[in-house]
Amino acid sequence: MFKNGKKGVVAIAALLLAAAALLAAYLLLRQKPAEGAKAIQLEVVLVDGSSETHALKTDALYLREVLEENGLVSGDESAFGLFVTTVDGVTADDGNQEWWCFTKDGEQLMTGVDDTPVADGDHFEATLTVGYDF
Repeated sequence: MFKNGKKGVVAIAALLLAAAALLAAYLLLRQKPAEGAKAIQLEVVLVDGSSETHALKTDALYLREVLEENGLVSGDESAFGLFVTTVDGVTADDGNQEWWCFTKDGEQLMTGVDDTPVADGDHFEATLTVGYDF
């Protein structure tokens, strides 16, 4: 019986080591925000395909800060940060399954606006999207 208990302790220790290694890798490899003055662009794309591009200058480190500094977004706070419901005065209609999709150079962001770092020359898109099918 002691032998099985020992295997369990070893398994738990191995799991904790693996978790610590993954956390360390994440902290070392995650994209870090650029400090100082930056010029970025936000292209707002509506359902009908029309768009407007905003040229923004900022010292902010993260996308949310830039967008709020310029009065371009609002939304609801969640456990994951700001859930954007309005961009450039246009509010997504949940009843029509509308939502704002944020991308960078056409690639969907893997982080929310709170955790997306900005660097000089970045081009982001906020596209009003219809349908919840992923």
